[in-house]
Amino acid sequence: MTSLQQGTVDTFKEQFAGPVFEPTDAGYNEARQIWNAMIDRKPALIAKCSSVEDVVSAVNFGRDQSLLISVKGGGHNIAGNAVCDDGLMIDLSQMKDIEIDVEKRRAFVGPGCTLADFDAAAQMHGLATPLGINSTTGVAGLTLGGGFGWLSRKYGMTVDNLMSVDMVTADGRQTRASANENSDLFWGTRGGGGNFGIVTRFEFELHPVGPDLLSGLMVFPFDQARAVVTQFARFTETMPDELNVWLVIRHAPPLPFLPESVHGQPIVALAICYVGDPEAGEKLIAPLRSFGDLHGEHVGVQPFVNWQQAFDPLLTEGARNYWKSHNFVKLTDDVVKVALEYGDKLPSPHCEIFIASIGGQTGRVAPDAMAYSSRDANYVMNVHARWETPAEDERCRQWARAFFDATKPHASSGAYINFLSEDDTDRVEFAYGESYERLVEVKQKYDPENLFRINQNISPH
Repeated sequence: MTSLQQGTVDTFKEQFAGPVFEPTDAGYNEARQIWNAMIDRKPALIAKCSSVEDVVSAVNFGRDQSLLISVKGGGHNIAGNAVCDDGLMIDLSQMKDIEIDVEKRRAFVGPGCTLADFDAAAQMHGLATPLGINSTTGVAGLTLGGGFGWLSRKYGMTVDNLMSVDMVTADGRQTRASANENSDLFWGTRGGGGNFGIVTRFEFELHPVGPDLLSGLMVFPFDQARAVVTQFARFTETMPDELNVWLVIRHAPPLPFLPESVHGQPIVALAICYVGDPEAGEKLIAPLRSFGDLHGEHVGVQPFVNWQQAFDPLLTEGARNYWKSHNFVKLTDDVVKVALEYGDKLPSPHCEIFIASIGGQTGRVAPDAMAYSSRDANYVMNVHARWETPAEDERCRQWARAFFDATKPHASSGAYINFLSEDDTDRVEFAYGESYERLVEVKQKYDPENLFRINQNISPH
């Protein structure tokens, strides 16, 4: 940005209602920090939007000054797409308005909202929509990449529940997209990442959920992992949509229901959530206890908002993170074998392998109904390398890459774009799958100069 004149910056600040940070300003370093400490980029300007008008001003300024533009919602993206070097970081984190229409079961959500913000507002009325599992995640980035969580087997992907968006496109226009208005843009927005513009409001369908649900953890010793994982793979093939069970291999955190002797030891955990009558859920999950000899369990009826925050202590910001991910139609014996091999050599106490069960309603939507097309994925595996110091970088990343390579022959088509790391640019076309060519057409129409390219980018050229 060496060619950008200070007078030009000053003029932009005068017409921009929110704060604007330059590198020498107090607050700049805090404003550029995001969840993944592996990302250390330094924008030339950080513009914290307070309104849609601010978003329009920022987009026009960045385009007219030929600046690289990044967009921050929650700042949780593993690849660090919220922040860029030497360009303009458009920060939406202050735009947290939420409106719940109880009668119509609709939520109108600002782009700065986190899952915690959305869940709290909707659960006041016993309503929810499928979101992720870490409450500090931003609603915007999660949604634009597809979005899944505990409710997805019953109610689908997050994008399956997206009814409309208000957006600022690359030319600075305010645009609405829905099934009936700019339907091509709406198609692309549902799974196409932030490629087509900046969403300033999301409209979601809501469903009756809780507010209290049966949920919790069952923890088994790792030396019984083969039996636990194999039975998990078979059990999840036939469980009803209301039930979701995920599997985690990691070192045991100091959970109060586990004996101290188990803390720090390798374990296999089942994370459980049942969207329905708790008594019926208890009968359904009873067989899980026979998968092995339990170290301990903490399963019961609790507020859904509490369960949505249960994993937050393991996913705090400031650690170094690197992910690799595959989709699977089926967890074969070969996949189980590889998972156990790499689960037995976790390179740091914070690393984990988690396998999310989706399927159910997520698989009943046509692959071409929207940009998110991985409708054959019954499981999403995330190899989550997480550690504390730069000295551990190579060891932890190599472990994740090796595990990813070893499971690749057994994976299905497509990939979840929200789990693609900074070095996964060569997987972008594969990740979008059969939607890619149509996504290019949408990109050519709404962002032909690729202004929005700090994302899992769809090139218009």
